[in-house]
Amino acid sequence: MSAQRGLLIVFTGQGKGKTTAALGMALRAAGHGMKVLVLQFIKGAWTYGELLSLEKIEEIEIKPLGTGFTWKKENLEEDRRLAEAGWRQAVLEIQSARYDMIVLDELNIVLSLGLLELETVLEALESRRESHIVVTGRNCPDKLIAMADLVTEMRVVKHPFHDRGLKASKGIEF
Repeated sequence: MSAQRGLLIVFTGQGKGKTTAALGMALRAAGHGMKVLVLQFIKGAWTYGELLSLEKIEEIEIKPLGTGFTWKKENLEEDRRLAEAGWRQAVLEIQSARYDMIVLDELNIVLSLGLLELETVLEALESRRESHIVVTGRNCPDKLIAMADLVTEMRVVKHPFHDRGLKASKGIEF
């Protein structure tokens, strides 16, 4: 790992591809022998393709931290507890600099639902050392966008679910 401060990268927007882009970066990093940690704040209730694939790559560790489709629940207390526990783990890893890259998948959703305190998250991200941090999810807070080194916004142009009512496709959405 270099002594240079890592980049803060954000993939946000209403379009598809935020997690996919972050995992593409994780694969690229692993290809260079870098150690990568993927913490998934929402996913966790079911098996999906990226989990199955990334478990086979030695340089990438993936940890689902959530219970699934948080935004469909009426009571978010369990999700708040899981988000707080997941965030404590993320902070420890950010401070340890054991990983060259840490992906905080769907952190923006957690923030937009108010499950974590934004200022606390920003402080920890600002204190990063050498690790590159990649944050995904819709509704990225403006303060996080301002802090980031690289921000990409995904925008929906056309989507089979929204446009034609097609169900999620294996290998595409999960």
